Amino acid sequence: MEQGHIEGPTLALPEPACGWRKAIVSLNKALKTVVAIPAALLVVAEVIVLFVGIVSRYLLHAPIVWSDELAGILFLWLAMLGSVVAFQRAEHMRMTAVIGMIRPEARLFLDVFATAASLAFLLLVIHPAYEFAADEVYVTTPALGIVNSWRAAALPVGIGLMLIVASLRLIATVNVKHLFGAVAAVGALVAVLALLAPVLKPLGNLNLLIFFVFVVGAMVFAAVPIAFSFGLATVGYITLTTSTPDVVVIGRMDEGMSHLILLAVPLFVFLGLLIEMTGMARAMVGFLASLLGHVRGGLHYVLVGAMYLVSGISGSKAADMAAVAPVLFPEMTRRGAKPGDLVALLAATGAQTETIPPSLVLITIGSVTGVSIAALFTGGLLPGIVLAVGLCAVVWWRYRGEDLSHVRRATRREIGRAFLIAIPAIALPFVIRAAVVQGVATATEVSTIGIVYSTLAGLLIYRQFDWRRLYPMLVETAALSGAILFIIGAATGMAWALTQSGFSASLAKFMTSLPGGMPIFLVVTVVAFVILGSVLEGIPAIVLFGPLLFPIARQVGVHEVHYAMVVVLAMGIGLFAPPFGVGYYAACAISRIHPDEGMGPIVAYIVALLLGTFVVAALPWISIGFL
Repeated sequence: MEQGHIEGPTLALPEPACGWRKAIVSLNKALKTVVAIPAALLVVAEVIVLFVGIVSRYLLHAPIVWSDELAGILFLWLAMLGSVVAFQRAEHMRMTAVIGMIRPEARLFLDVFATAASLAFLLLVIHPAYEFAADEVYVTTPALGIVNSWRAAALPVGIGLMLIVASLRLIATVNVKHLFGAVAAVGALVAVLALLAPVLKPLGNLNLLIFFVFVVGAMVFAAVPIAFSFGLATVGYITLTTSTPDVVVIGRMDEGMSHLILLAVPLFVFLGLLIEMTGMARAMVGFLASLLGHVRGGLHYVLVGAMYLVSGISGSKAADMAAVAPVLFPEMTRRGAKPGDLVALLAATGAQTETIPPSLVLITIGSVTGVSIAALFTGGLLPGIVLAVGLCAVVWWRYRGEDLSHVRRATRREIGRAFLIAIPAIALPFVIRAAVVQGVATATEVSTIGIVYSTLAGLLIYRQFDWRRLYPMLVETAALSGAILFIIGAATGMAWALTQSGFSASLAKFMTSLPGGMPIFLVVTVVAFVILGSVLEGIPAIVLFGPLLFPIARQVGVHEVHYAMVVVLAMGIGLFAPPFGVGYYAACAISRIHPDEGMGPIVAYIVALLLGTFVVAALPWISIGFL
């Protein structure tokens, strides 16, 4: 809910009509403002700090030694306050395919159950988070010379605020039967596991099956947010089956969320929203439409190309789809395209462009596996083209008989004018890449150059910059980033528990002993990540299994960048494939098209994507030829 990240659906808790419940809802709304304003300001502060750091280092040749340290401190606060905003807006990633099939009454109960389960996790970790922050008082930051508790305090503050929000949401629940039933169910689960602790400890690695398959699986399918499902299972496993103190879970979460490279996540999310608001995305789409609009299936080719170009600027798939679909879909519908085919192709292009830099999934892979971000950005360009060719082949077959007698071909003058208008927008991906290659900025900092560039282009060239939309965009950035980063933190804790249990060594032994060597290993990887991408979404799957599988890939002779492309493409297919893929439902929401309409048309596109992924897996040169 990759949402990279994709927004989750809003919890369907009914609005209370009157009395003290109404006062609680008012209090919750006031709390939203109190949290959202500093979260938005933190996004602005990060942009300023990093951009000033670039200017001072590259132009003034006087590096600011404390800029990265300050950015890191602000980043953890942004991650935690963003998580609170996402929790308030019910935008933490969760799987809703199962509860979408049940009757409304049961769905409302599971919504309350999801809140109660989240509350249980927050109650279990609030004290360890406080302990962790208190212990950091003995650590002093090297550049700023302040105690590290100023940074670590973000964890208990964020968890505490989410605890308050969850409590208020439960108290405001109208249906008392649902409230007591959900709280009792969660309480009973926690109590039973606690009572069974003496029985669980001797079971050894069988506990991995109990906590990380059964407990996580039950929580995920019950639509508990994935981050909280991971967290609850990890805390339960660590507390009940090992002698490791629970504060270690908070330490691993902090480690997962504090990689400075992940600072690119909120900045590229904001950049994606910015190019839509300034009209840059519309300019690119308009130029492609003038070139191909007269060809059979031409606007479908434009959709594929536009998603490729826009993905080269934004790191958020939701932002990419929201920038492209409203521009193209009205004209495509007028030409007779069926709504189901439109949303199917939009979802398929979301999967096709997962490897296009600056992909948030590639940034996450670099963060958790240590693979060079620059190498991943270079290696991701051609695989996206291979899959685009497959999608275009399906489009050609479907629209080879399209009647275009009523469509006027654009003149050379119109094409030239559209190109001139689009030049600043088309140039942005090249500006971003050149800044990294020439050493002007790191992969983390380069997004700030894109933000400044887009702001100037919107103000001076396109004359389209709606200041009223700026604050909502900043809050949206904080919420989506918080949801992504919190799930990375929870998944990092869970991955650490799996590693400490010896599971990684067992997995390595199994994968390296597969018959057939490298080819079978890659086939198993594709199948596994299609499933994981569908059930867990992309980023948590990457954080959980990336550190485990990448060393194995090296052992069997697969280049790490090649393996990253195979993993990301397979994960993207799962993420955007119905019936479980959250990305597919995000495409439907953006298009305002019912999911049932796209179920049939998307099959051919999924087949094309799978074939393209196997081509990329079979030909390493596609991924590493330009490294």
